[in-house]
Amino acid sequence: MKKFFQITALLLLGFSIQAQDKKAKELLDQVTAKVKSYDNIVIDFKYSLNNAKENINQDSKGNVTMKGNQYVLNLMGVTKIFDGKKSYTINPEDEEVTISTVNEKDEKVITPSKMLTFFNSGYVCKMDIIQDVKGRKIQYIKLIPTNVKDQRKEILLGIDTQTKHIYNLIEVGKKGTKTTLTVNSFKTNQPLSKNQFIFAESKYPKYSINKLD
Repeated sequence: MKKFFQITALLLLGFSIQAQDKKAKELLDQVTAKVKSYDNIVIDFKYSLNNAKENINQDSKGNVTMKGNQYVLNLMGVTKIFDGKKSYTINPEDEEVTISTVNEKDEKVITPSKMLTFFNSGYVCKMDIIQDVKGRKIQYIKLIPTNVKDQRKEILLGIDTQTKHIYNLIEVGKKGTKTTLTVNSFKTNQPLSKNQFIFAESKYPKYSINKLD
């Protein structure tokens, strides 16, 4: 009889986990649908890198403008433009522009647009804690990479339950490194210049142009 109750408890726990995972997947699907419904997205964010063992504690601010697979990313003084085919990395400190071709179909290539939908494959997901952040209900979903070679132990994705927008993303590495990206402002369908995602070499006459391919 004792064994019967143990098996029953395990079965009930299994059904509970399945139901919870289903809720997590449904919420992630809602986030994806919301992202794809916008013509463009403009985000201001804070990026933090921490590792207590290595005594690393770095904070920086950035912003990104996205439309489809095109984007302009500004972070740590460097600007990166992707026009849909080529990537242009502009480094004012070195006065250098690096140009490379990007294969968008390559799953290993991470772009800002993919950062909003990366969770759709390659992870086991389940509901985690819910927090109140300045009056906003943030539901966290824990993502565990299915690839054993992945150096990330887990990812916590914070989602605003009302807007279905991503509030923050916390990556915990297997070696203790923790990176956090927090969205400070999330704007959609903004008026953009027709040249928003076009690299103009004439703006950088003194820069060295490094073409990788």
